Amino acid sequence: MPIASKRPLKLLFYVPSLAGGGAERLLAQLASALAQRGHDITFVVDTQSAENAGFLDADIPQVQLGPNHLANVLALARLLREVRPDASLSALCGQNLKHMLAAILAGRLSRAVQSYHGFFEGEPRLLSRLSYLLTPISSRLMARTVCVSATLRGELLCRFHASPSRTIRIYNGVPNTRGGEIAARPRDAHSVILACGRFSPDKNYPFLVRAFARVKNPDTQLIILGEGPERGAIEAEIARLDLRERVSLPGYGDPAPWYERASCFAMTSTRETFGLVLIEALAAGLPVVTTASGGPEEILENGRYGRIVREADETAFAAALDAALLEPGDRAARIARAQEFSMDTCVEAYQALFYEIAQ
Repeated sequence: MPIASKRPLKLLFYVPSLAGGGAERLLAQLASALAQRGHDITFVVDTQSAENAGFLDADIPQVQLGPNHLANVLALARLLREVRPDASLSALCGQNLKHMLAAILAGRLSRAVQSYHGFFEGEPRLLSRLSYLLTPISSRLMARTVCVSATLRGELLCRFHASPSRTIRIYNGVPNTRGGEIAARPRDAHSVILACGRFSPDKNYPFLVRAFARVKNPDTQLIILGEGPERGAIEAEIARLDLRERVSLPGYGDPAPWYERASCFAMTSTRETFGLVLIEALAAGLPVVTTASGGPEEILENGRYGRIVREADETAFAAALDAALLEPGDRAARIARAQEFSMDTCVEAYQALFYEIAQ
């Protein structure tokens, strides 16, 4: 039976909050898109946060569980029994573990889906690391385990012995942007390099600042969007290199307007499971420069759609930035590549998964 003729589903989504992060933003956008298709959505958070709240449809009810982990599990179990969703989806490792425990208590394991968005090394909290270590069990008890890239799926299978048959890959989706409508930018003296992501050690932004200091054009600007524990280290590197007039840290916000202003996009992660912002940059037609860190190689097809620097070499990364600014390359091809990771494709994949579980 075609999906269009099937009944609307009851779906429950669970994230820590709507704080500034790619996973939180994705689930808010996914929930909103599924609600627009007629599905009944309940969106559950532990605590309130505003950064990504605007991406969640205002008509979707939010349930706040509170900050206590044990209380979260018990409250979520009660909610699963009351709502009886056809499928429930959690994102981020601590939520995955609490979701599994709640689903056991509620007798809803066969309808529970967990999703992984980061590598083990990027999860410093004990609960999150425990979730990874329990992957051999959780991936076999829960209906499905979703990974956001083939790179991450391979990590879970080989390193954490996840169930091969129940662990799948669904790429994150990027909403339609105005990339196709943005006029090609003229080369001028005021080029802007943009980076976007949480200020965490794995994003390696001090390296980006050092590489930027080697860029040839002294009028080029660097803008890094985000917030997080590494802000002090980034600011210290900016001060040490006397780059306060050329590097800006405006905080976390909707990156769309910044893509329009930028001339090039940079990603310097040491490890990256996917790289949603990389696709957003491609959708805006921007040339991109990234380190070889996992997910970006999948997105860029090992250099076909952007420049990949294989070593942690500041000089090489600066040279790649100079080259991208001087010769941006085929803008239309980058936009077309981004459309292969559209939100519609992502929503279709999750919707098909939820119908499969509901049956």
